[in-house]
Amino acid sequence: MTVAKTILEQLGNGRFIAMTGAKNFIGSENSLSFSLPGAGGFCKNGINRVRIELMPSDTYRISFARIRGAKLTPIAQHDDIYFDQLNDIITMETGLALRLGKVVFA
Repeated sequence: MTVAKTILEQLGNGRFIAMTGAKNFIGSENSLSFSLPGAGGFCKNGINRVRIELMPSDTYRISFARIRGAKLTPIAQHDDIYFDQLNDIITMETGLALRLGKVVFA
């Protein structure tokens, strides 16, 4: 479970959960999976399940899917992702902002 905890830390822990509404976390020896809110078009392409897997090359594979009932529909997969690219890939595929932008006062 150390890998799953490390992945969640790299995503931003509580900030990541607050920004995305992620829940139903499942950790394994080399991966972390979680659900995203799926109702009402919350994420692009109806994505409501994400799996991040540590590969032997010390990079990640990120899989995005939509689950409706018992049907799982793969949406996208990215291989050879470094830890500092995780948030950008998740934002690109889901449309969810994982960082607050800078506020500029005029």
